[in-house]
Amino acid sequence: MIEATAGVLSDQTLVLNKSWAAIATTSVREALSMLFAGTARAVEPETYQIHGFDSWASLAVEAGEPCVRTVSLELRVPEVIVLARFNGKPRPRAAFSRRNLFRRDHNRCQYCGQRPGTSELTIDHVHPRSRGGASSWENCVLACVPCNRRKANRTPSEARMSLLSPPREPEWTPIMEVPVGRVRQAWRAFVSDAYWNAELQP
Repeated sequence: MIEATAGVLSDQTLVLNKSWAAIATTSVREALSMLFAGTARAVEPETYQIHGFDSWASLAVEAGEPCVRTVSLELRVPEVIVLARFNGKPRPRAAFSRRNLFRRDHNRCQYCGQRPGTSELTIDHVHPRSRGGASSWENCVLACVPCNRRKANRTPSEARMSLLSPPREPEWTPIMEVPVGRVRQAWRAFVSDAYWNAELQP
């Protein structure tokens, strides 16, 4: 039976590929499972020493340090793990959502370029949904209320309106989805601060 302080098992662990390049984050629970299965090893960020499950389990847990307890073990929380075999980089895919659409378009109307505030921005289907337009990265943009009304149920060319740039799927890595406030200090040795996204606006 595993016990842990609230939230510890759902906290994030940085995942490095076999070449020690950061490729993702995973939950502490999953990181420990990978460590136990031998598909990953834990990294001590201060020394870069790597550990299998047994040697990781033998490390002492300092007073006040978050940990995971089993019936017979007290485990340090692995902040960084390195995969034993995988050496590639998975293609990053950002989930298509309202929140991510606001992030991609920088809270800016893609027709007039204004930033009137989130309450005055709508999601516009470049090719109207009523005419078969899909809800996708390539067909949705932010539009302020006046521009959305002006465009109405038309394409931009029919409405004689231009987009600031063609809508595309963003190329965000999984690790960039972690807000700055949840980035562990230990991760900064492996990933530049430039990769962590700022707190997102709704």
